[in-house]
Amino acid sequence: MKQTGKGTVLEIQRMSTEDGPGIRTTVFLKGCGLKCAWCHNPESISPEVDVQWFAARCISCGLCADICECGAISRTPDGVVIDRKICRRCGACAENCPSTAMEMIGVEWSADDLACEIMKDRAYFQKSGGGVTLSGGEVAMQAGFAEEVLRILKKNGIHTAIDTSGLCVKSSLARLLPLADLVLFDIKEIRPDLHKKFTGADNGRILENAVYVAESIKKGVLPREMWIRTPLIPGATDRHDNISGIGGFIAEKLGGQVTRWELCAFNNLCRDKYGRLGLDWQFSDTRLLSKEEMEHFADTARKSGVDPGIVSWSGPVRFKDDDLLGGKAVEENLIADKTKDIC
Repeated sequence: MKQTGKGTVLEIQRMSTEDGPGIRTTVFLKGCGLKCAWCHNPESISPEVDVQWFAARCISCGLCADICECGAISRTPDGVVIDRKICRRCGACAENCPSTAMEMIGVEWSADDLACEIMKDRAYFQKSGGGVTLSGGEVAMQAGFAEEVLRILKKNGIHTAIDTSGLCVKSSLARLLPLADLVLFDIKEIRPDLHKKFTGADNGRILENAVYVAESIKKGVLPREMWIRTPLIPGATDRHDNISGIGGFIAEKLGGQVTRWELCAFNNLCRDKYGRLGLDWQFSDTRLLSKEEMEHFADTARKSGVDPGIVSWSGPVRFKDDDLLGGKAVEENLIADKTKDIC
């Protein structure tokens, strides 16, 4: 875990409408304890700064390989290859790349500097009822840093949210909850065995922490609100027993404290990220779910025991199959609600 006061930030995303109410600035922190097979942000999993190669930008000058002192970069007929086992992440290749084809992933920030940077967007927050969301990766992996940033934001009257997978020690959540107006909490899979198969860890601690967040809301201070997000991944979590099971858990264990349960449609737009990191992705050829499928799962969620009014779905969907296009799905980026993120 990063020391208090310093943190590694993957990205600052401005003008977001995906991670809480209003117009928001979402800060993605590096590091996650899960390794979800469908991860939409694979570059966020490692807590360390890394490097990626953009094939489309590369001019094949070979400078990156020449300048690499540890010999981690080589040129092949298919492009640049990075041996990440020996790469020291020094950044020399990115600093000297004339076409910006080599790019560092992750920047170290101080809590004060980050808070000042994101408060530049305060006018948008005030007009839209928005604020700042700390996401990841897993925000609780940098709990000390996140706590300092949230504390500064709250002192300045900014609405705050944290986005968590729930896989963290309770003491980390305890540091963050009193400083967050909203908690976005991922519940991906209700069966422990399948959760471990798909993400690398079972869901026992995650479900315990979901209850802990709900109990904190009942105390009437902060957080004030909890949203649950569930990714619907074809061939994995897109099962009616999974949705019914999660709904039963929300209804029975979270005490009416959940104000929104969002089903997030599978998104395949991250394929290029895996290529830039030299990774294969098992869902690269998986097609999107259809609008009808998403509405069917939403109907299952509404009948699972929760207040039907809290259920929504979002994300890109397959519009239709067209034989004139060789049977290839025509995809329509249809957004059923404000958000289109995937957990």
